[in-house]
Amino acid sequence: MNSPHAWIEALECDGSLDEPARLRERAEVLDRLETWFSSERDAEAGEHGLHHRAMAVRTRLEAINHCVYAELREGLRCGRGGGLLLRWADQQRQRGVDGYDHLDDLLAGVLPFDPPDDVADPPAEMVFYQPTPARHIFDLIRRTALTADDVVVDIGAGLGHVPLLVALCTRARAIGIEREAAFVTRARQCAAALNLSRVGFIEQDARTADFSTGTVFYLYTPFSGSILRSVLGSLRQESSHRGIRVCTYGPCTEVVANESWLSAAEPVEANRVAVFRSRDCDALDPG
Repeated sequence: MNSPHAWIEALECDGSLDEPARLRERAEVLDRLETWFSSERDAEAGEHGLHHRAMAVRTRLEAINHCVYAELREGLRCGRGGGLLLRWADQQRQRGVDGYDHLDDLLAGVLPFDPPDDVADPPAEMVFYQPTPARHIFDLIRRTALTADDVVVDIGAGLGHVPLLVALCTRARAIGIEREAAFVTRARQCAAALNLSRVGFIEQDARTADFSTGTVFYLYTPFSGSILRSVLGSLRQESSHRGIRVCTYGPCTEVVANESWLSAAEPVEANRVAVFRSRDCDALDPG
């Protein structure tokens, strides 16, 4: 709407935004309100009393979200929320979205931790941490059809979103390997707060990690160059003992796709997690 007055009035009257399931719509409105507050119109809003009304709308929508997050978090702590979280993700799924979206807001509200601020810059060939967008984690969980026999190893796990969601939403076990101590501490705290017993976090350089228990390995391009080559060499060695799957997101996918010991379980798509399996494991279900 061109008129701020008409837009705010419409939001005040739109009771459908209060329905818990309309998470995406609330996220879009909250993002637009944030942009509007920070624009030059903010001063104009104060003159017309719109600022106070817009703040009330934002407070109302954020309160609804907090209730949704709290209910989900309590369900997860009691061990009954994994399926509910997956249903939320399915209901809120969007196609053709780049970057982060409202599902990341959902995870930020549900997972009980704050990112640390005392993290040093990574050394050469290691990539500054960014969490995998939530929709891609849910997509990975759906496509890999994890069972109780699987162990998912997130190499360069950061704050542990992937291992945490695997442990919450499936019967598989999950391990996060991360060299940054502050990230490992936060991830462990989150797992403890949610009463998760099938997930663990190891503070270690991936080049010296023990991959012997893993069946599915995930990399969101945590490093490049010689470090990536070293880790892929370790994974290839593991594949000589048993069939494994390697899932990737980001620029490392192109490198992994050229590994002769791996084959894509399905066509590789841009801006989607790629799933590969070791060639000696024809019996594996590609998911």
